[in-house]
Amino acid sequence: MATLPLADWTKREDLAQLIAALGADNARYVGGAVRDTLLGKAIHDVDLATPLLPHEVIDRCREAGIRTVPTGIDHGTVTAILPAGPVEITTLRRDVSTDGRRATVAFAQDWKDDASRRDFTINALYAHPESLEIDDFFGGVADLECGHVRFIGEAEERIREDHLRILRYFRFQARFGDALDEEAVNACRDLAHTLKGLSRERVAMELLAILALPAPSPTLRLMKDLGVLEVILPEARDRETQCLAQLVETEARGGVEGDAVRRLAALLPPIKSVAESVAARLRLSRQQRARLICAAERREEDAAAPRALAYFEGVEGARDRLLLKGESVAALRDWDVPQLPLKGGEIVARGVGAGPEVARTLRAVEARWVEEGFPDRSRVLELLEQELAAS
Repeated sequence: MATLPLADWTKREDLAQLIAALGADNARYVGGAVRDTLLGKAIHDVDLATPLLPHEVIDRCREAGIRTVPTGIDHGTVTAILPAGPVEITTLRRDVSTDGRRATVAFAQDWKDDASRRDFTINALYAHPESLEIDDFFGGVADLECGHVRFIGEAEERIREDHLRILRYFRFQARFGDALDEEAVNACRDLAHTLKGLSRERVAMELLAILALPAPSPTLRLMKDLGVLEVILPEARDRETQCLAQLVETEARGGVEGDAVRRLAALLPPIKSVAESVAARLRLSRQQRARLICAAERREEDAAAPRALAYFEGVEGARDRLLLKGESVAALRDWDVPQLPLKGGEIVARGVGAGPEVARTLRAVEARWVEEGFPDRSRVLELLEQELAAS
């Protein structure tokens, strides 16, 4: 039987107190924390599975002085608020019915029942909190060792239970896979059309998660070849997928961290109306929508004055547009957008009547100030006098 190696997170005192409150035999580390620790990766979230019902979890934590939040209590999830970070505790479940979009579940007592409803073998690993022995019901440890991302059971059946598993397959394949699983790939291709029935928010969440990976281009190319990308993002044609690959190379060359929204922009033609349509369809946030539209308005002349671009579009928007054009963003590194050292009141004090003329004068001075590379206040006052003299 495989054993989870000791890691910093397994030695957390607050986690030991939580385990003591629940009872060691009533808790198992599960999912990403187990999988990533076996791979020697950093752990950001710890999840627990338990046969205890949610109200029992809450009661036991209360008795131990541990605060809980019912973050997903309808689905059996309670979050314990611990000093070193929150821990989600979910009651064992089994599927009662599924329709591809949502599942009706019932609480269970059997660890294997809970494992059976998970998507991939590498995500169905449970570790005892004291012995650290791993319960591996479907060969997940071996799959992890050889880079095999494999559905539990028949791939087509698992996808019909939850269509989002198509996108999850590509995300996990990109992160942990070596050779492709033929059964999984065929099922994803054959059932790609089912993605149309999913909520836009769920699709956007998975698509952005894929784009945030270190090297998403081969995965997006595979999704396109299989007809998956066409269903969720028909705007992404061959040229756009090539643009994504070029962007990832530009980010790496410039030492810039990859960004999902910027990469989504690369998958779209640089047309404002297209960006607006995609942002609305994927239900992106207001900030994400603004970035996508700004990126769609990129121009050839952007690289001529990176700081001027950043002044008018913001550093983030400028960085996106430059990188999407394959340009350097070195001029923006450690640079803060300055504020024009001139107020409208100062223009009024020089005899300009309050109103549109003040605004026009301010804009004219600002334009020259930006063009000259943001000189100091003394130069701004000279520009002001020149503008007033010319009026």
